[in-house]
Formats: sequence, C-alpha cells, structure tokens
Amino acid sequence: MCQHQPACPTAESADREAALLIAHHPEQGWSLLCNGVLLFEDTGELLPSGEIIAPHRPLGTNQVMTAA
Repeated sequence: MCQHQPACPTAESADREAALLIAHHPEQGWSLLCNGVLLFEDTGELLPSGEIIAPHRPLGTNQVMTAA
C-alpha cells in the first residue's frame, strides 16, 4: 500500500501507528494511515485484515491510584 520512501511500517508491525496519514477526520474520530490501519481517537485500531486492536491510551493522572 505505502508508496513512501523509505516505506512506512506495515499494518502488522509493532510501530504501525508511525505510518503517514492519508485521511484525517477528527469530527468523526478516526484517521486512515497509509498502511491501511484505521486509527480511532480513543487509540483503538482496525487493521486491514479485520483484526481489532483495543484502545490502549495511558491512564490520566486523575485515574492513578497510590498505595496507602
């Protein structure tokens, strides 16, 4: 899919989110990367194979628990 030189990471690689944007629709909450990955604003992903990657955003500071 990717025509960039050097080529962007594939949809199967661990760094797939580093691929360049082809389409960005913040009003709808998604972006299409040149490797075919749909990246959602909640950090979830849909791979070209149909595999779903669950959201993986880090916890905010208001959600961090401390030991007593």
